[in-house]
Amino acid sequence: MPANSHRTLWTGRLALQVEEQASQSFSASFELSGSAQQGQFILLNPLGNTLARIQWDAGHAEITTGQSTRESESLDALLHDVLGTSIPVAALFSWLEGTQVAAVGWQVDLSAIAAGRLVAQRHTPAPQATLRIVLTH
Repeated sequence: MPANSHRTLWTGRLALQVEEQASQSFSASFELSGSAQQGQFILLNPLGNTLARIQWDAGHAEITTGQSTRESESLDALLHDVLGTSIPVAALFSWLEGTQVAAVGWQVDLSAIAAGRLVAQRHTPAPQATLRIVLTH
């Protein structure tokens, strides 16, 4: 793939572990498309049914779960509601392209990105969290 081409769709599985008093974990299949500025993030259950569809562009984000839709100016706030914690979406696009970028409080391991795997850990702010992604496409 040429260095200047950017993939606009990623599919795979993600697992998010949040270390609180009662440890929480979330896992789902996903489709991520677009860019940090404008895109769509779809979470799917094991049967392939949509759990949530999040769409965003400059200053606006919208989440649809089942029959309800909610809007917000903050993509991070909507992701926090679905996943139980925030994830650095802007950095995630770069990480998936194999580019090491900083995200406040997060440390990412891209050593297996060529095989479609990444692990990112959030150390601050509390609670600590681990995001694991395995790409299928």
